[in-house]
Amino acid sequence: MVTSKTIKVVIVDDHAMLRRGLTVFLESYPDLQLIGEASNGKEGIALCAAKHPDIVLMDLMMPIMDGITATRHIRHDFPDIQVIALTSFGEERLIKSVLEAGAMSYLFKKISADDLAKAIRAAYKGMSTYATEVTEILVRSIRQPESIFKHLTPREHEVLTLMVKGRGNSDISDELFISSATTKSHVSSILSKLGVTNRIEAIVFVLQHNINLETFYIP
Repeated sequence: MVTSKTIKVVIVDDHAMLRRGLTVFLESYPDLQLIGEASNGKEGIALCAAKHPDIVLMDLMMPIMDGITATRHIRHDFPDIQVIALTSFGEERLIKSVLEAGAMSYLFKKISADDLAKAIRAAYKGMSTYATEVTEILVRSIRQPESIFKHLTPREHEVLTLMVKGRGNSDISDELFISSATTKSHVSSILSKLGVTNRIEAIVFVLQHNINLETFYIP
């Protein structure tokens, strides 16, 4: 589904050929517009200040300043800009670090053009997208939940599980067969009980506390 507004995108990656390939990809979608490129995190921050993109496609391993540090600065200085981690690396440490820094999504560079376009549009709407391998890595790494999660109802456990999987409210409503208003109510309750202010913070909270997603309901 194409958005009605052109989404402005910036690429931050130290590999020129990768940037060129992403440029060609973006040019094939009328609702996506490349407005700048940077070869390291420091340049990426400056580019965000000058161009004010909607989305940043952020590599993680770069010289001068890495993508995790750059993401943290961008999300702090420009909270309206969403960052998608786009990398070849799937280490648990990197995944958790960049999500904690504020990245909206975590994808691998082998992703198809159509799936990347969908992820960009989803991030623009405030919805996360994770590579399947990322979810598997996180599930394998987690331990038993902290006591604070006992305050969540079974339904809130279900909703939180889907939030961590990157589902938006509409998808959660469809998968759990509940109304949009009910979903919003559950999300608000979850945020309140976890002491966070938004979905990204809730996801990071789950990762920080090593919550065992396998104990949650997964449709």
